Amino acid sequence: MARRALILVEGHRRVGLLYVQAARRLGLHPISLSADPTCYDYHGAESIEAIRIDTDDLDALIHECSRLRAIYDIAGITGFVVDDESVYATVGKLCRYFDLPGPNPASIERCYDKFIQRQFLAKAGVPIPAYRVAANSAEVESSAAEIGLPVIVKPAVGSGSIGVRLCRNVDELAEHTTYLLGGKHLWRSSPKILVEGYAQGPYYSTDIMGNEVIGICTADFVRPPHFVFRGCAHPAPLTDDEYKRIADVSLSCLQALGLYWGPTTVELRWTELGPVVIEVNPRLAGGTNPRLVQLAYGVDLITDHVKLVIGDKCDLRRRHSHTAASRNLVPDRDGTLDWIEGDSRAAAVPGVAEVKLYVEPKTPIVMKGDYLDTIGHVIATSPSLAETEAILQRAVDLIGWSIT
Repeated sequence: MARRALILVEGHRRVGLLYVQAARRLGLHPISLSADPTCYDYHGAESIEAIRIDTDDLDALIHECSRLRAIYDIAGITGFVVDDESVYATVGKLCRYFDLPGPNPASIERCYDKFIQRQFLAKAGVPIPAYRVAANSAEVESSAAEIGLPVIVKPAVGSGSIGVRLCRNVDELAEHTTYLLGGKHLWRSSPKILVEGYAQGPYYSTDIMGNEVIGICTADFVRPPHFVFRGCAHPAPLTDDEYKRIADVSLSCLQALGLYWGPTTVELRWTELGPVVIEVNPRLAGGTNPRLVQLAYGVDLITDHVKLVIGDKCDLRRRHSHTAASRNLVPDRDGTLDWIEGDSRAAAVPGVAEVKLYVEPKTPIVMKGDYLDTIGHVIATSPSLAETEAILQRAVDLIGWSIT
């Protein structure tokens, strides 16, 4: 009998290893298809079968999966890459071709382009910020004038907070527009800039599997004008009414965009008018979030996603109710990392569930205001948010580094 395999298109530096481990727990042989397998350090550590291939070429992927199907029983196909969500649309097309469970590629593509996403949300009456699309500096300037400063300016296509900035005045607006259009930002498609009103208020994120809300977290950011996560916590401290309003708005996004299968993450702000949707991502949240969900509720989103991918039923019942929170380690300057230490001491603090460092000494540190600015994280859990935050602070205080 042929060995059952799970095809992973590309990967993810935070959750990619968790998918590999989940696949193996389910008796699957993980196979990675990647344009550059060396990008993912867990490939070597886990001895993963990795195949170099142009993952932008659907025909090449179909040919390779057909070749693998002669060797393995391909149980499912999934994939991800944090700064290029088009990979997930490609996964949907592969699943359709091979008649495997997977997302609707048309629905994924509606989300992939955030301007199109907003058009669908607006048509359905979902509360979103005012928005305009611009192709040049003059259009960015006029869009900001129509909406009114401050505004958020970002690429219409992208993720991981790459190229996203709060522009509070005309000088910041001009500076960021020059950055995006002046050759420093890597565009994966024709330059298209989204200008939108700044929805002010606490940030929340809804984790959904299929059409079931698993939990709602709260998060904060390191410092403006960028949006690098400082940390997040499950569950968010909400009243029953607030939880219901956020959940209802989040589920209305699924209907508007045709997202009925697999994981979705909806990002919102609670403004003077209530919950306003910032973004809908047709995938699991990256970073520490899947681990926080598991610690807080006992729901393993990654394993459940893999079960869906291979056609098995997943069990989304909450098994317990704890508080879990994370704190990201974010430097405050560019330079070279001389040393970083204290992670083992931090891991020994009672209540700490995980400490991870992403960098080694002598690593160049270049702050860009996106997810790559983080150099590690700490996760803690306890019965209450206040206690969990105190545990996190004790642990983070034990970790130090030097940058010159």
